[in-house]
This record gives sequence, structure tokens and C-alpha cells, in this order.
Amino acid sequence: MKRIEVDGLPPEPLAAAGLFHQNWLDPIERALGEGQDVLVILEAADHTHEEWRKAASAMLARKHAPRRVNLVAGRGPSLDSTADYLAQAPGVTGQYFRAAT
Repeated sequence: MKRIEVDGLPPEPLAAAGLFHQNWLDPIERALGEGQDVLVILEAADHTHEEWRKAASAMLARKHAPRRVNLVAGRGPSLDSTADYLAQAPGVTGQYFRAAT
């Protein structure tokens, strides 16, 4: 599973969603188009970012099925555990997870 680490998103949710789509959508879709499953790693954010992240993950998964794509926010051991789980869970796609910090 290819890991794509997204950085540099602003704290405001609308601006973050716009920058995500402008700068990160192409590399994510390119990897999916090449036949790779993708795990998108995001910085942790508060609840105001949850809806755009859920929508992005779900729409990417629908568009690129049967390839798998999930978004995970967080860092450290919880992120690693979540990534390990998702690598072994072939039925999980189109989800947004917040790893414990």
C-alpha cells in the first residue's frame, strides 16, 4: 500500500480542503490509476475538518474501485498500527480514520 503524506494544509477547513484538492489529488489519483492501493496520511485536525476528509476518501474510493484508498490523520505508533491494520484489511476502503495521539 502506497503511503502519501500530505503536509502544509492550513488550519481553516475550507482552505485546507481547497489546497488538498489542488495539490494532492493528482498524486493520489495517479497512484490509484497505476494500480496501487493508497493510504493518505494527514496532520491531525479538529472536528471541523472531518466532513471534507470523509467526502474526499469516499469519492476517491468510488471512482477508483477496486483499488483501495483511506485517509488517516495522526502521527506516531497509533498511525503505524492503523496503517498495519489497513494493509491487512482488503475490504476497508473509502474511510477516514483519526489515529490516537
